Amino acid sequence: CVFSDRDLQEHGVHTVDVAKRLLDYGFYAPTIYFPLVVKGALMIEPTETETKETLDAFVDALLRIAEEARTQPTLVREAPHRTRLARLDETRAARRPVLRWRPPPRETAEIS
Repeated sequence: CVFSDRDLQEHGVHTVDVAKRLLDYGFYAPTIYFPLVVKGALMIEPTETETKETLDAFVDALLRIAEEARTQPTLVREAPHRTRLARLDETRAARRPVLRWRPPPRETAEIS
């Protein structure tokens, strides 16, 4: 199933915002901006193992996000709110990718 963000754009909300907001509802962000023939596409491809209850919850989340986009667009534009990390700077990530993880530097204890 492919959705478009056409009706949300008048509120300043775009496909990437909807995908990020889905994270707050406990769903993995789906493929965005594909297929290229649909402007602002959001592609939903559930597997055969998803239950009807899960699919219904996903649709309910999309409906709530659409309502939030109309009534509280900033909430959607600034999502995600409930994840460990806030929204990443995707432009910076594309221009300066970090291709391997490095652990944070260890703090050394002072010996007195």
